[in-house]
Amino acid sequence: MAARAVLSPAPLRGALVVRAHAGCGKDHAHSAARASKPRTVAPTRGAAAAAGRGVVAAAAESPERVEAFLDGLKYDDKGLVVAIAQDVDTGAILMQGFADRTAVRTTITQKKATFFSRSRQAQWTKGETSGNFISVKSVHIDCDKDSLIYMGVPDGPTCHTGAHTCYYSRVDGPDGAAAVDGGGTRDGEEEALSTLYELEATIARRRLEVTKEGDKPSWTKRLLENPELLCSKVREEAGELCESWEKQEGAERAASEMADVLYHSLVLLNLQGVAVEDVMAVLRNRFGTSGVEEKASRPPKKK
Repeated sequence: MAARAVLSPAPLRGALVVRAHAGCGKDHAHSAARASKPRTVAPTRGAAAAAGRGVVAAAAESPERVEAFLDGLKYDDKGLVVAIAQDVDTGAILMQGFADRTAVRTTITQKKATFFSRSRQAQWTKGETSGNFISVKSVHIDCDKDSLIYMGVPDGPTCHTGAHTCYYSRVDGPDGAAAVDGGGTRDGEEEALSTLYELEATIARRRLEVTKEGDKPSWTKRLLENPELLCSKVREEAGELCESWEKQEGAERAASEMADVLYHSLVLLNLQGVAVEDVMAVLRNRFGTSGVEEKASRPPKKK
């Protein structure tokens, strides 16, 4: 039977929520062709927002709603759906597996990423052997209802090789299995990193670079070796971002100035040994909290 439920008005932050499209109304046969079009029009987002008002929400505290949700999944002929684990703070795809009805139920109720092993024909929870669990914060379903994303926080490396994610080999890079001229369309890491985290990794590499005698260090290296200059640049770029509004310089200018703020701020974080994922975790933990209350709860700054 089709799962039907309504969203609770304001689910508690930390209560695991399952969300699904009520039907996106898209013709998926032509999705690849549309993907290359500019994303300047908003009808797709509007449609998603409309669908979101009729989503399925299943809380672990409501077994009947969980079962109704499980009834609505489109399992394959082996009774499985695709289950993808994704880092809630970095966005990194950690792993992909399969889950049967019981595994999905366990994930929702126990808040640990759980799958079904096709080779062993048994349910397994990621980390039950290694200790590297993935604590699930939310579960999301695609519009066809045959695949899930577990958004969570990994306790350690996800891959059995010890890598952070199972997606650590790039196929279109210089040494990849499908190498292309120019190393593909992106510069950088073997691991599948989003833009912000690839920038963080690039800054980390620059810090380790040794400048040969007679060569000029990179700008990042110069900033790392001169904290006073670095702090002045962070302040300067933040001021220019504000000016982009005050002088009505437009969206393109604002985006450019924000990119400068992000870059110089990431260099400063690297200097202090702070990872971007730690910043994202702080932001995530502030969701659902009044900004006034959150600020009042902070310990006083050192004088």
